[in-house]
Amino acid sequence: MNSEFDAIKRRYGIIGFDAALETAIDIAVQVSKTDLSVLITGESGVGKENFPKIIHSYSARKSGPYIAVNCGAIPEGTIDSELFGHKKGAFTGAVEGRKGYFESADGGTIFLDEVADLPLATQVRLLRVLESGEYIKVGDSEVQKTNVRVVAATNVNIEDRIAKGKFRGDLYYRLCQVPIHLPALRERKGDIFPLFMKFASDFSEKYRIPTITLTEEAIEELKKYSWPGNIRQLKNITERISLLEQERTITREMLLPYLVAPSGSNLPALVQTEADKSDRLQFQLLFQAVGQLREEVSALQNVVQQLLKDDPGMASKVIPENEGDDLDITITKSASDKKSVMPDFDDSIIVEEQDEEVTKEKLERALAKHNGNRKKAAKELDTSERNVYRKIKKFDL
Repeated sequence: MNSEFDAIKRRYGIIGFDAALETAIDIAVQVSKTDLSVLITGESGVGKENFPKIIHSYSARKSGPYIAVNCGAIPEGTIDSELFGHKKGAFTGAVEGRKGYFESADGGTIFLDEVADLPLATQVRLLRVLESGEYIKVGDSEVQKTNVRVVAATNVNIEDRIAKGKFRGDLYYRLCQVPIHLPALRERKGDIFPLFMKFASDFSEKYRIPTITLTEEAIEELKKYSWPGNIRQLKNITERISLLEQERTITREMLLPYLVAPSGSNLPALVQTEADKSDRLQFQLLFQAVGQLREEVSALQNVVQQLLKDDPGMASKVIPENEGDDLDITITKSASDKKSVMPDFDDSIIVEEQDEEVTKEKLERALAKHNGNRKKAAKELDTSERNVYRKIKKFDL
């Protein structure tokens, strides 16, 4: 069996001798002889995409088509058409009929990556295919048949999604007739350095540069790191070091900046807490509200300026008597006209006056003379109507 394992690893670029990894390969080879559905689980970046290929190539379907579908990359509105096809005229833009992946993969294997992202309506269609091999194209009423082996993969806990009502339990158990779990890279510490050197050799050949290697201290640091991005992250870091470092022997001090985020955490990027996300959302909502308020204020200023331009006497009308003390109107100049955008008018509506010469006695006499008319009283007292109104409130007249 070791020779067969070695052949499989070489063919699919699998590096390592971890027991859990070899168990996963063994299960894939054994299940390939059947038509049972397989669900591959594991964190993002652990290499799940290789195992459906192993299952297909060792099965009786190996001469048939193999189609890999990333369910999370297809918009919800088109996922049914992509998987099951559609009839001509089924929806706007459907100028001709289209085969779906299940029709194209007839007699072969279809790999549904990120299967947990499928919409609930699509999950119902998929369940029917798994149970009876039947499906109906979008916009059609005729039942189609297909003979397809389904292998699915996910990097999330589907049981949690079932509990939240986001994934059908019956579909999960139908997909997971045979489970295969791939260990995270941090659980395969003995495989980390061999993977690093394999990637370093590949990049040396690709970029025609000398191969990098690590000191003993750097190797230990590589093994201690948590590798949240798994093999994909290790490959990315190896490529960056190969290209950016002038020295070909990488020390611990040279390696650390590639492993530690600027925050000093042991992650490749800052991880937001739920509180951080909530604060960020509140800030975004507040920012949007402020932006909308600014637009409304700007529009109101334009309206007021136009009104004052068309009718200078409008100033006394747009300032309510009971709110005049708090209103501040700013008149700007037109960019195309060096003159003011409006004729001269009483500056006292803009600049708050503090005319203490208007005494209570003077105000009482002026108001009595003009039968309480504030405008005429203000004219006699040589002040603004606004100031008269303010004095009336001040003296409680």
